Amino acid sequence: MEQSRQNMIAKKVSWYEAIAILFIIAVTWIDEILDIPFLILGGEATPINWRESFFESIIIGIIGAVIIRHTYKLLLRVSYLESILPVCASCGKIRMDSEFWEDIKHFVQERAKTEFTHGICPECIEKYYPEMRQKNKHSANGSE
Repeated sequence: MEQSRQNMIAKKVSWYEAIAILFIIAVTWIDEILDIPFLILGGEATPINWRESFFESIIIGIIGAVIIRHTYKLLLRVSYLESILPVCASCGKIRMDSEFWEDIKHFVQERAKTEFTHGICPECIEKYYPEMRQKNKHSANGSE
């Protein structure tokens, strides 16, 4: 779910960049057709050069496509790196920055707005409390 949300953000940014690139191409064509330096700045009038505008549009489009592709890939990479949580192997605290470590329960409660409850998974019961596992089997069979 989180990954698809990050993909949506990357796609949205890519669309904004594509719109900006198309706007730049439109401005080059408007400048070529209206001769803006002549109209606004009083410069020398130049004839319309369709080949030059077409060449500029192709170059801008190619550069824009490269920029959009790299931005998209970078945003996906950043979202992946942001999803990694450095956890202490001993106590389970999460590193927030180089000197601050936060308890995982507090971290999850703060971000997910949830409360914790505790239990023991079957593998840990078998490993650490084998006598409880045997009691659970007997009580499930109705022998106690």
